[in-house]
Amino acid sequence: MSNNSAAAHTLATSNRKWAIGFTSVVSIIFLLNVFILPNSNTQVQRFFNAWFSLTSMAEIMIWVLMALGLNIIVGYAGLLDLGYVAFWALGGYVAGWLMSPFLSNFQINFFGNAREGFEFGIHFHVFFVLILGGVFTAIWGVIIGGPTLRLKSDYLALVTLGFGEIIPQFMLNGSDIGGLNVTNGAQGIGGLDEINLFGYVIGTFAMPEKFLMVSLLAGGMIFFSIRLRDGRLGRAWLAIREDELAASMMGVPLWRTKFSSYAIGAVGGGVGGVAFAILVGGVYADRFNFVISIIILAMVVLGGMGNVWGVVVGAAVLSWINSIGLVQVGELINNTFGTKFNFPSYQFLLFGLLLVLMMLFRREGFIPEARIRMVMNEDKTADEEKLSDETKIGHH
Repeated sequence: MSNNSAAAHTLATSNRKWAIGFTSVVSIIFLLNVFILPNSNTQVQRFFNAWFSLTSMAEIMIWVLMALGLNIIVGYAGLLDLGYVAFWALGGYVAGWLMSPFLSNFQINFFGNAREGFEFGIHFHVFFVLILGGVFTAIWGVIIGGPTLRLKSDYLALVTLGFGEIIPQFMLNGSDIGGLNVTNGAQGIGGLDEINLFGYVIGTFAMPEKFLMVSLLAGGMIFFSIRLRDGRLGRAWLAIREDELAASMMGVPLWRTKFSSYAIGAVGGGVGGVAFAILVGGVYADRFNFVISIIILAMVVLGGMGNVWGVVVGAAVLSWINSIGLVQVGELINNTFGTKFNFPSYQFLLFGLLLVLMMLFRREGFIPEARIRMVMNEDKTADEEKLSDETKIGHH
């Protein structure tokens, strides 16, 4: 067996093991909340609801979905995007426009599940909304990427930051655009339709079913990301990330390849926005702030840029810490030592400290991609070889 065949076989085996692990975790969480916890004693229920609430587990899957979308842009193509929250917002409002009575001047029902008494407005089936959310954000990825992707490095980061600020502000102030109420401003769009899957209605508070749905979306994004990375387009992205000049000399069309990464990566944000709107039953403009973009970027970097499973782990760990971990660990410490520290108020202090420690001691992330590990450790290896040579000379 050649070295390339052996490496491909090892990678395929690793992906299979991770996929089995991901499926097992999702299955255990779902079965635990549907069959075991309802029949457990109050103390067990209180523990799981405090440390691993189903709502938070569903939100983690949405963070995973969006982090994988950004990983296509940052981890695969090496483009720094500081405005990814814009795609989350756009996807969320697609759900608000197409799955609620908000646009009351219309009365369109395309296999939707309008609530009784709220048949006015636009009501599309959730499958079509997910597809349209991805397509809509991909179009906006093209619109945003077109004039910006000729820029590099810091300049690209600043432009994407600008778009990431403009779009959420438009949503926040979109209650009167030329006399039209486009986004309902700060009040947002609530009362989204219940989901009808093959005759089975998933209600607003049917969290196990919603968790399973967003987990399937995250699993689909994992599969999509792995197939992309191993394909021709993925290899072109990795070539640009490693050495843009060398990639262009080898015939890789730089602008078109970067363009595709931005459009395809936007799909993850759009689908994540639709899924989040369905999860909470509405879409609200004040949720889409700049900090979200930084948190998603941190998930990609700390998890391991370019490594799909590393990004999944990074997204799961950081989102759990932000939503539950700090609160529960803080309560545990306070109860144990009799202190009264408000740990959630130090969220960004602790988050920043984690980033600093990771960059100092494990720059390549939790589960680094092989190429990233080699690049990150290149200077360290060179220094060790130099020290070894100097030692040998000293002995002679």
